[in-house]
Amino acid sequence: MSKRRLPTARMGDYMPAPGRSEGRYIGDEEEIPMHRLSINSRRSVDSAGMSSTFSIDTPLMAAASDMDEPHSRITMPHTLSGTGGKRGKARTEPLNPQDNAFKKSRYPANVVSNNKYNIITFLPLVLFEQFKFFFNMYFLLVALSQFVPQLRIGYLFTYVGPLVFVLAVTMAKEWHDDYARRKRDGEANSQRYLRLTADGPMAVSSSKIRVGDLVLIEKNQRVPADMVLLRTTESSGACFVRTDQLDGETDWKLRIAVPPTQKLDDSLDLFLLHGSVYADAPHKDIYDFVGNLVIDSGLAQAVTVPLGVENTMWANTTLASGSAVGYVVYTGRDTRAAMNTGHAKTKVGILDTEVNRLSKILFVVTLGLSLAMVALDGFKAVWYITLFRFLILFSSIIPISLRVNLDMGKSFYSMMIERDREIPGAVVRNSMIPEELGRIEYCLTDKTGTLTCNEMELKRVHMGVMAYTLETSDEVTRHLRANLRDRVGAEDHSETRQPSALAKGHGKARRDMPQRVFDMVESLALCHNVTPAEESAPAADGGTHDDRAGVAVSKPMAYQASSPDEVAIVKWTEHVGVVLAERTLSTITLRLDALLPEEQRGHSTAPLLTYDILQVFPFTSESKRMGIVVQSRLSGDMYFIQKGADAVMTRIVEYNDWLDEECGNMARDGLRTLVVGRKRLSRQAYARFEQAYTQARASVVGRAEAMRQAVADHLESDLELLGLTGVEDRLQDHVRTTLELLGNAGVRVWMLTGDKVETATCVAVSARLVRRGQLVHVISGLRSASEVSAALETLRTLGDCCMVIDGDSLQVALDFYRDEFVRIAAALPAVVCCRCSPTQKADVVRVLQQHTGKRVLAVGDGGNDVSMIQAADVGVGLVGLEGRQASLAADFSVDQFSYLARLLLWHGRNSYKRSAKLAQFVIHRGLIISIMQVVFSALFYFAPIALFQGMLLVGYTTVYTMAPVFSLVLDRDVSDEIAMLYPELYAELTKGRALSLKTFFIWLLISIYQGGALMMLAVWLFDTDFIHVVSISFTGLVLNELLMVALEIRTWHRWMIWSILGSLAIYVASIWVLPAYFDVMFILSAAFVWKTVVITAVSAVPLYIIKVIRRIYAPPAYAKLT
Repeated sequence: MSKRRLPTARMGDYMPAPGRSEGRYIGDEEEIPMHRLSINSRRSVDSAGMSSTFSIDTPLMAAASDMDEPHSRITMPHTLSGTGGKRGKARTEPLNPQDNAFKKSRYPANVVSNNKYNIITFLPLVLFEQFKFFFNMYFLLVALSQFVPQLRIGYLFTYVGPLVFVLAVTMAKEWHDDYARRKRDGEANSQRYLRLTADGPMAVSSSKIRVGDLVLIEKNQRVPADMVLLRTTESSGACFVRTDQLDGETDWKLRIAVPPTQKLDDSLDLFLLHGSVYADAPHKDIYDFVGNLVIDSGLAQAVTVPLGVENTMWANTTLASGSAVGYVVYTGRDTRAAMNTGHAKTKVGILDTEVNRLSKILFVVTLGLSLAMVALDGFKAVWYITLFRFLILFSSIIPISLRVNLDMGKSFYSMMIERDREIPGAVVRNSMIPEELGRIEYCLTDKTGTLTCNEMELKRVHMGVMAYTLETSDEVTRHLRANLRDRVGAEDHSETRQPSALAKGHGKARRDMPQRVFDMVESLALCHNVTPAEESAPAADGGTHDDRAGVAVSKPMAYQASSPDEVAIVKWTEHVGVVLAERTLSTITLRLDALLPEEQRGHSTAPLLTYDILQVFPFTSESKRMGIVVQSRLSGDMYFIQKGADAVMTRIVEYNDWLDEECGNMARDGLRTLVVGRKRLSRQAYARFEQAYTQARASVVGRAEAMRQAVADHLESDLELLGLTGVEDRLQDHVRTTLELLGNAGVRVWMLTGDKVETATCVAVSARLVRRGQLVHVISGLRSASEVSAALETLRTLGDCCMVIDGDSLQVALDFYRDEFVRIAAALPAVVCCRCSPTQKADVVRVLQQHTGKRVLAVGDGGNDVSMIQAADVGVGLVGLEGRQASLAADFSVDQFSYLARLLLWHGRNSYKRSAKLAQFVIHRGLIISIMQVVFSALFYFAPIALFQGMLLVGYTTVYTMAPVFSLVLDRDVSDEIAMLYPELYAELTKGRALSLKTFFIWLLISIYQGGALMMLAVWLFDTDFIHVVSISFTGLVLNELLMVALEIRTWHRWMIWSILGSLAIYVASIWVLPAYFDVMFILSAAFVWKTVVITAVSAVPLYIIKVIRRIYAPPAYAKLT
């Protein structure tokens, strides 16, 4: 394993602040000791009297303001951090794992668990979920009533059997889904890690890791539990971690190993130490940790080291550099990631809720009919017994088979989604809510890894008179080569021809284009906080970098930085021929590959330029710019180089007439712009600045402001404008098209991200979440109710705009003006919430659900999105590069965001419309037989006697009509091409018109007409054969239902035809099988046949005529497209 020394820290130099993307000057403001690190640094400015050399041995400090700086990190909502979110207790455990074995079982197992049930809770929870539906509870009471002799009607299995069957099917389905979740959890829990033991490393699964273990984490490996960082492969003890799966931030975070353990010669020496590790009680705040490491024996003397969040690696983060050894302090549900993740809940679709509401209406209808029958009979004798018997007799009005049909339909829709070749890799993890995909009105999406690939790319460089893109980068290389060869000589790169004037001609006088290009590229290659992961070894030719440019052997470069934007810029300079070869705390070395032919790059040698770093001014959210002061060792010239947002750089650079226009052009293209400026410093000017800056750093009060003012007074004025860069966070494939389709479908898209306001805004513009010409209104830094009120008033007057709001302002707005804020925001076409914690994302989902009553879909790819996904009505997880946490916890899993359009517009449409039609037809099937029972009872003096009993009643809803009715799940009103081409059709679905009170009462009237017609005509036409009324009416009923299924079908499928013909054949065959119910000789008579045809025609044909007329004069929206 190769080791690379990272820069160590010294007073006055930039060090990224622990746990955040920005950094501060070491020594800023009030100093709080965090851990001790012995540092020796030396700096040399030049040999002309400006040298300053010092050596220190000092604690590494952090500014007090780092602890509460409002924009330095994602701020957790005040209700979610601190003791309010704690679970468990503080713990003190032995440092040596050999002393800790007997205590490990006291803490939760380190397992991922997304299952909803266990062996004890399965039966009670499933039964509770089923019987909370009204019609299931109703049929349970009906079934129980059959054990009372006075209330029994017909056979017991007629009422008990269907209920048992429904519950059995539901429980089997729930068990299957939960088993699949448990199996997927097992895959995640079986990932292998190296646990250190006294006998050497031992491979164990993630679930076997316990508190007190020492675990070795390799580069790009996910951290399995919350750990304290003890050792890294870097001699300084530093490493970087990626936290985008925890907090959504794309910036890498610096973590520092505990100094006493970092200084050990080998990781196995940890087993020679004896002491303890204290960690505070587990809580949700990922930016807060309080602990101590005490070493009693094993070192020269006992030491106690305070631990902070900069010494930790939280679960679900990824080690981005080197290897590291961590001491496990929290596992399983005690980890920060788990505590910011909500528990899986049983989701109930809106269609199920609507059907449940209709079942209550049906019960009222049943009760009304029963009371009417008793009233018409004059409330004779024990009328309440008669009432209960009528209730049981009419119980088929509330069809218990409805649940079975709907659940089977859900399984079929889920299977179709998984088999769709246009959505490869799709997995349905919750098959109970596919209809919800057709009712979505709000889509809340993560940014990093969901809309974007988290791959930054420099797309454009503008230098006033010329602009360069990736396609024209070869022109930049030619300009660089021309500029350098003018000074070096095209044929010789030896030290005798080495550039005596490489750094000359850098003044503000008018220069030719090659010189301007070199100045821009050189500044971009110097002004950043990037460190190359591989170093270039200097050639052993006796020279040093102090007096000339050396020669290095080129190696492949990998870069580390707290921001991927920085890496993108440095990669671009490498691409055009200026490579960041080496960076230490005090120097930067550039390799000039532009002087080499294309085929020799990376395989030969190239000249080097070395610069001393005199000062670094890091990027902060407040300053929105970064600066650096460097001195060329070749020429001795000093430069102040600065890059930053155009809003602040406009007043710093010299006047120009093109910057504002080009910034606007790049912003409209979704590019993140940085303005680059430079200023040449004389020795006297730098000496004046250094004196003022040193005095500012010595200030006791207002140190940070004094330091900023010194920089502004002496450096930040009249900078030469070198150019403008545009960086793009590359979007996933077809994201723009997908967002456009969703917008046209009436789905409002909100983007919730943990990233910075500027980053999120650029991605929103780039993804076309913000339409061209649409205003982007940014709300940030709100701290009081009055500020929120003013912001809402402004937002109300703007109307159609995209609102961008940071997490702190969002929390304050929800605290003081929740209702008004949500009402205004919900009406906007797009909303972007930045700097959101995982719990805050889930809170936004819940608030939107509560205040709008609309269906909300959440989509994400990381562990930080799990809470949001579980809180939403529909959760969609993407299989991301960083893991499968979101995918495992989601209801639906897909590989790309672009698949979301087809999932909603096609599968959502089919699932909802098919289930709505299926539900209403099953209700109709129960209503029509109950209406026939009402007519029959009325004709027979209101006696509670069953018209159809035994096998006829059971067979009607099963073998005779079940297959044709269920075949409606194959029907479709439009093709998938039409559904995707006209997304506006989806907007009609969200209104819920396919299943509403209006459609319900239409079906109720149809059932009354058909049931009455069938029974009345059967009695009238067969008055001389009244003893055959059961077979007569039942035959007409079955034929009517088969015709009604055919009437409802819009697009025929071969299975529909086979189901209708097969059911008819089964019915005809059953006439001979069930002689107790049918007289074969009577049924074969001509009179029976033609009269049955008349009865069926009177029942069904008028409805067909009405349907044809409606399609002619009031066609549905989709009819015009087919």
